[in-house]
Amino acid sequence: MSIDETLIAEYLSFAEELAEAAAAVIRPHFRAPLAVEDKGGNLFDPVTVADRDAERIMRTMIQKRYPDHGVFGEEEGRSGGRSPLTWVLDPIDGTRAFITGMPLWGTLIALNDGSRPVLGVMNQPFTGERFIGTPTSARLGTRPLRTRPCERLDEARLMCTTPEMFQTPAQRSAFDDLAARVRLRRFGGDCYAYCMLAAGHVDIVVEAALQPYDVQALIPIIEGAGGIITTWEGGDAQHGGAILACGDPALHPVCMEVLRGAA
Repeated sequence: MSIDETLIAEYLSFAEELAEAAAAVIRPHFRAPLAVEDKGGNLFDPVTVADRDAERIMRTMIQKRYPDHGVFGEEEGRSGGRSPLTWVLDPIDGTRAFITGMPLWGTLIALNDGSRPVLGVMNQPFTGERFIGTPTSARLGTRPLRTRPCERLDEARLMCTTPEMFQTPAQRSAFDDLAARVRLRRFGGDCYAYCMLAAGHVDIVVEAALQPYDVQALIPIIEGAGGIITTWEGGDAQHGGAILACGDPALHPVCMEVLRGAA
């Protein structure tokens, strides 16, 4: 479905309304006593009332404003609509950081037109930062974002939320091989690492086992800033899985050469 610039502006304005509403729900719970549940799985997968209530308020707003649109959220899954447009929501990306008082988390909001995410918002209400991406640009607040030039692996700064996310020995080995060749490695970050790539502070983000709601909002931010984000095999990143993001497109094939075949 083709969306013109006028509609992009309308939907982006609404996405910012969603971000504000979610922030109002989430903010009182940050660095406050909070019950935490484990959703299960190979890794500790926490969820809190802040996650659930923030997604619920966004879903309610979407249903009221655009009842034909679909919604796909981390906490409540998919709800269909007649329109090909789908809002993809992660109310708190980085819940582990959230429950440990670290500000490396954010609310992710994407609008998918049925073929790709056409706008993305990463809102961090504690720091007051809002990263926004569209097909033509990316910005932090009103400041345009650009990735930094970095063609050489041995000059690159690499981030990954945790090496525990690599699900097979092949994935972990490929990551370790790539990480050994860069200038700087840092762990933690979740969605924040991708935004720092768009802002020109990080050159590579390598992760695995991502869900669509973990990554769709970040795709327009990275691409709008001049970067590239794909699967390890060079495929479409919007469905999640093993993901590679590079600020300098020239660095991307260099990283893929190390990672390809391990996903």
